Amino acid sequence: MPVDAAVLHEALAPQCALDQLDVRFDRLGKRYSGKVRENFTRDHERTIVVTDRVSAFDVVLGTIPFKGQVLNTLATHWFELAAPLFGHHLLRVADPQAIVAIECVPIPVEIVVRGYLTGVSSTSIWRAYERGERTFCGHALPEGLRKHERLPHNIVTPSTKAPKGAHDESVSKDELFRRGLVTPESFADLERRALELFAFGQAKALERGLILADTKYELGVAPDGRVLLIDEIHTPDSSRYWYADGYADAMSKGEDPRSLDKEFLRRWLVSRGFSGEGTPPPLSPEIRVEAAQRYIETVETVTGRPFVPDRAPPLERLARNLGVA
Repeated sequence: MPVDAAVLHEALAPQCALDQLDVRFDRLGKRYSGKVRENFTRDHERTIVVTDRVSAFDVVLGTIPFKGQVLNTLATHWFELAAPLFGHHLLRVADPQAIVAIECVPIPVEIVVRGYLTGVSSTSIWRAYERGERTFCGHALPEGLRKHERLPHNIVTPSTKAPKGAHDESVSKDELFRRGLVTPESFADLERRALELFAFGQAKALERGLILADTKYELGVAPDGRVLLIDEIHTPDSSRYWYADGYADAMSKGEDPRSLDKEFLRRWLVSRGFSGEGTPPPLSPEIRVEAAQRYIETVETVTGRPFVPDRAPPLERLARNLGVA
């Protein structure tokens, strides 16, 4: 059941959004701040707090009501569902917006898996194809494909992990080898497992009436040597979801598929002249609420369960649940 719009508008207030964590949380361990997540490491465990921050084109834009709770719920759902295929770092859920995980050494490569010719950024596979390029990250692409069309088969198009504030770079696997970021043997194994995981995710999404168009996986090496999924999996931040019902009709009309992710936010930004460079336009209350509605619809559609947000002030709730109050 959708969350009432009045609740979402109320949650726009600064005290209701989880943006920054104060110094109390440094008791959890050494801090690392990502675009969306705050990480605290101690010994062999990492506490990850998922804020309500939203980013696009690698730029933080503001906050979206209950976004952190949605991402945490979805990532936990997919970690548990996919565990037989690929191990993960999740140990326990500590708060609606926080987990405790195994501390891993990140592999400095994002494993991006694509099933469709889509994207709005200048570095997307669609933009490259539109420019006339017929090789993307080492993969040959056939002539005659249309925007949003399914690729002949799912492909892995790896990306480098840029420092915070910089842009990731899509490259071929040979370029990864040249830079010494991963060995051919390791990549072959990761590619195979990522394609299996993505196909599994596509099948599960289709059962819920959704198309999982693409995604990215972040991986790390645990203390015992296992390669584990870290960060998130199949969330609206890391993946594109389209409604299966209506996809064929949209393609026949040359329209964008109806989506359930933050792609609409990227399109909104591009329509206002922002695609990662310069100053982004401020997010209006209406855009923030619409984004929240889409995130909530995603978690409810994927899990098949209603999303009931915890409306307690997030900083104090987290401080209590994480033992730093």
